Amino acid sequence: MISTHAFSSIRFIAREEWNDCFPGQLEDWDFYLAVEQAGIERFTWRYLAVFDGPLLLGVAPAFVTRYSLDTTMQGVGKRLTEQLNRLWPGVFDLQLYAVGSPVAERCNAGIASHVPGHRRQEVFNRLLQRARQDADSLGVGLLAVKDAPGEEPLWAETCRRAGLQAMPSLPSALLPVTYPSMDAYLGSLGKSTRKDLRRTLRGPAPRIEWRREIDDVLPDIMQLYEATLARSDLQFERLGPGYFTGILEQLGERAVCVLYWIDNRLVAFNLMLLNEQRLIDKIFAHDLERTREHNLYARSWLANVEYCIHNRIPVYEAGQAGYASKIRFGCRFEPNLLFFRHRNRVMNTVLKLVKRVIRPDRSDPAMAAALSEHR
Repeated sequence: MISTHAFSSIRFIAREEWNDCFPGQLEDWDFYLAVEQAGIERFTWRYLAVFDGPLLLGVAPAFVTRYSLDTTMQGVGKRLTEQLNRLWPGVFDLQLYAVGSPVAERCNAGIASHVPGHRRQEVFNRLLQRARQDADSLGVGLLAVKDAPGEEPLWAETCRRAGLQAMPSLPSALLPVTYPSMDAYLGSLGKSTRKDLRRTLRGPAPRIEWRREIDDVLPDIMQLYEATLARSDLQFERLGPGYFTGILEQLGERAVCVLYWIDNRLVAFNLMLLNEQRLIDKIFAHDLERTREHNLYARSWLANVEYCIHNRIPVYEAGQAGYASKIRFGCRFEPNLLFFRHRNRVMNTVLKLVKRVIRPDRSDPAMAAALSEHR
């Protein structure tokens, strides 16, 4: 008998069964457990599952939060919505139930390896139906699917058939690392970019330290993180110290924090996930003044590319921000989609109109250029 469930903790689903639904993924059961244990404020975690008797067929992470519709806006549009928020506090805020994760790169419902191809659509349908039921039981009208990968047409089609509206989300930046050396990588870039990066390499270098324990520098890390977050237009979640330590502890050899020092002062850090197939850049935070002086972002980029080349890691996944730099640095981009539907018909109609304004590519020309690769 087919049954669906919405759990409050990932511990209710066996680690091996969850990971079987997402083979080879770095953001696996251990990652979600670390996130759950981190106690991120304003988020309630949900885990959707479909069973055939005792046999797990498919799963998806989900969360509930209060969401501001202008979260992905930048530049002039962001400044306008901030002014409106000062006049009418909370005007853009809605309770949201989202399939996906605020701290994962992409959302794709996972199907167990034993499920035959002709049943995948059924499992996707049941997961989405359970999400709607769970949202209703929690009194949340707005249902969304966050960062659905564009190359998973069956999952996207499931969302459309359920009546969810689609709009572009932040694309994922990836650098295929096929270069035998750093010289070969630099040679693949445009002339001005290559010149800038070579100049950076010739300049004074920070001391770089790869760590899996950060307790002694955690206050400095949090200071850099908070300062970086305050400068960012794209604010969704605010992470606490438990997130950084928890990821490193729970994932072990599959997580690392790279520290950048100048004159015995921590000026930047880079939290990453990694295995033999992929390096995922999760968070880069820095001292802005030191960044300008030493070009720390470019330094960290080159350090990560060099690590991938040296360890033969074929993909560097560089996150969902800073598109102008990532275009220059040779990334390709994979589209993601945001799906949504409000159970209130009037509100759903309003959101259909609002999406024309809040599309992230409207306020970021570099992001629009990245998305144009797939149009």
